[in-house]
Parts: sequence; C-alpha cells; structure tokens
Amino acid sequence: MHRTRVGSLLLVVALTTAAAWAVLRVLASRGVLPPEVPWPTGGVLVFIAAVVFWLGWTVRQYLHGKRPSLDPIRAARTAVLAKACCYAGSLLAGWYLAQVLHTVTELSGPALVDRAWSAGLAVAGAVVLVVVGLVVEWFCRIPPPEDPEEHEHALDPAAG
Repeated sequence: MHRTRVGSLLLVVALTTAAAWAVLRVLASRGVLPPEVPWPTGGVLVFIAAVVFWLGWTVRQYLHGKRPSLDPIRAARTAVLAKACCYAGSLLAGWYLAQVLHTVTELSGPALVDRAWSAGLAVAGAVVLVVVGLVVEWFCRIPPPEDPEEHEHALDPAAG
C-alpha cells in the first residue's frame, strides 16, 4: 500500500468544496438553507483523530521494539484506517468549507454568523483528522529488509 499524497488530498478538498458550494448556491436560490452544523462536530472529529493516533502509536511502539507483541492484522487495519481518515477528513473539510464560504457570502444576521463559526470549527476538526491520518500512515510503514537478497527471495514465490 502506498502512502497517501498530500496533493491528492488537496484535490479532494478543492473538488468537494467546489461541488458542495455549487449545490448550496442552487439550494439557496430556491430558498433552502443547509442544515446547521452542530457545534460538537469539530470535537467529535478531533476525538476520532485521537483514537486513530493511539492505534497508530501502538503500531509504532511495536515496530520500535517497545511493545512485545502485536497482531499483524491489527497493524494492517490501523494503516487502512489511517488512509480512510485522510480521505474522509478531506471530504468533510471540503463540505464544511463550502458551508463556511456559502454562509460568509450570505451573512445577514447573528444566526448565520453562528453557522459560519460552527462550520469553521468542523473544518478545523476535519483538517486534524487528515493530519493524524497522514502521521499514522507514517507510523505504520515497515522498513525495508536489510538484506536485499532476502527481500528478492521473499518476493519470488518460485524461490521458496
């Protein structure tokens, strides 16, 4: 599995923001307001990021010999979860950023200011989720074997 590229994540954020902003503009032209982003959303995303970080930290400790055992399936699942956090966080950041942009362009009262702030906090939580996903992916990388012949032997199914 290859590491997630930051450029890919930025592209996901940009495309999601553009598409969501267009949808929000069409809905606004018909008099429909998007649902308000609950205040705890950013905190929930940060909590999820903390759990993913803890899972990644246990893998890192194992790889550095500071933890006696770790199920390889758990390590693989942690790496996949980290990648999922990167993309989910990017999608959420784009969606909430579109809500911020839409609300800021339509500001006309304290209720809309609160909507912009809550969506902005959700953007921050989504960015934290992306960053933690990238860090945990880095934690879960396995160093290449020290002996190149051993690595070639492991890759060649006919040799073993």
